[in-house]
This record gives sequence, C-alpha cells and structure tokens, in this order.
Amino acid sequence: MGAGLSESPRRIADLPQEIRPRERLLRHGPAALSTAELLAVLLRTGFRDHGALDVATTLLGRHGTLDRLAGATPSELRRTPGVGEVKALHLLAAFELGRRLRALPPRARPVVHRPADAAALVMDDLRFCETERCWALLLNTRHEVLDRIELTRGGLASSPVHPREVFRAAVRGGAAALILVHNHPSGDPTPSRADLALTARLHRAGRLMGIPVLDHLIVGDGRYLSLREHGGPFAPSTDAPRRPRRGAGAHRA
Repeated sequence: MGAGLSESPRRIADLPQEIRPRERLLRHGPAALSTAELLAVLLRTGFRDHGALDVATTLLGRHGTLDRLAGATPSELRRTPGVGEVKALHLLAAFELGRRLRALPPRARPVVHRPADAAALVMDDLRFCETERCWALLLNTRHEVLDRIELTRGGLASSPVHPREVFRAAVRGGAAALILVHNHPSGDPTPSRADLALTARLHRAGRLMGIPVLDHLIVGDGRYLSLREHGGPFAPSTDAPRRPRRGAGAHRA
C-alpha cells in the first residue's frame, strides 16, 4: 500500500454514477465539485486499488493547500504514488492556465445607453448585407454587451424567430436584458408588419421571462430606426403590433 493513501480505496469506477466527479461535472458544473474531485478529473486514473480521488486527496494532504500544490515542481508532484510524469504535467498545465486567467486585464465591454450605441455596434456588419439577418445583443444589468448571437438569416418571414430559441440563448448567456437587431437589405429601415409582429411577440415573452426586450433596431444603409423611440410595440398595454407614429423617421448612424 502506498504511503499516505487511505486504506479504504475510493476508486471512481466503484462510486455510484451520480456521485462520480466527471458525471457531476457534466451535470452540475465545476462549481459543484470539491477541490479533490476537480483534481481527480484532471488525474483521470489512480493506481492499483487506489482511485484518482484517493490520489487527489493525498496530493492535497501532502502539500497542505491548493496554492502550495500549484507551486510544486514536477519532481515534487511525482513523489505522490499514482502521479507519474504525464499526470504531473497535466496538473502543471492546469495551474498555469489558472494563473494566466487571473492575470488577464478586465475586459472592456461596450455599454448601450441609447439606440445609437447599439446601432454603432452593428452598423458596419449589417448595412451592406444582401440577406436579412436578425441578431440579439445580450446585456447584463449594467447594459454592457455580453454577446451577440444570430437568431436567423434570410428574412423574418422565411425563417421566423421563435421566442423559445431567443430566450434559451439569453438564459444560457446570462443576459439580464436584450436588444433585437435586424437589417433591411433594401437600405430602408421602415418596419414591416412582420417586424412589428415579431417585436410584440418577443416583448411579451421577455416580460414573462424576466429578460426584457429593450428595443428592436432596424438597420438600413447608414440609417437605423429604433422601434422603442418611434412607436414600436413597447407600451405595457400593447396586445397587437402598431405602425410607427406619423413623422417618426430613421436616424443617421
């Protein structure tokens, strides 16, 4: 029996499937695992009658803390039974990735305060597109842009946007709100009935989901129209799509 290893082997293969580290990682995410379990996932296997979880627990016990373990040399890691050269290198690579991640400067995310801010983020990509594309800008609580996802390509009539797909992507992206954006290849951002119907449908769904649709921008050639600013279906009592009010026009980007 290797020094420092438990006399009660805990091979991962012998554990019930629902509590094995890899299965729990897939099902619940890395935050649900203990430090020893995360190390066991990296190690993958143990040796003889001792599983990866045994080896991981011994590693932590020998080095005392995770930061000391992360600072160990390959030869120091290999002193633990069950840790060979390959496993030591896997651990060192994982620790180095963690250090590099911590060293990254904070990301400067664009912030959307007004429709012009959102238009500036998409105008160059959409104004010359020959096919209609519909995107969603996912925002956090500070209205910083987390991501831009494509919802459909080829026209809203031919490829309708379903609320289920929109809000599934918003939830997956951790969005607190979103802004719809789509282009008109004709260059004229005047909304169609399909544009207004889609906006009303997603706006109602957003209220139910708790992820509000803040605006819907229609992008033309160097111009855009904000349906929130220009009479789109954003009033709380809206039950049917409305045409923009008379005199409402597009903005120059």
